[in-house]
Amino acid sequence: MKAKDLRERTTEHLQELEKTLGREVFDAKFKNFTNRLNDTAAIRKARRDLARVKTVLQQRATESAAAEGNK
Repeated sequence: MKAKDLRERTTEHLQELEKTLGREVFDAKFKNFTNRLNDTAAIRKARRDLARVKTVLQQRATESAAAEGNK
């Protein structure tokens, strides 16, 4: 998942994606703990995708706060 693609999505869609990725991270960690996870790189990928989504959401929040402050 690229940050460029994430910036094109709506804020509501990104918030849903954040919830989904958070659940994926939890499930992957749980499966790894119980030795049912075959691809351990899935944890890292999900964590990084989640971080990208959170970064884009934070940037949008900062931009909107700055726009309101300038008014």
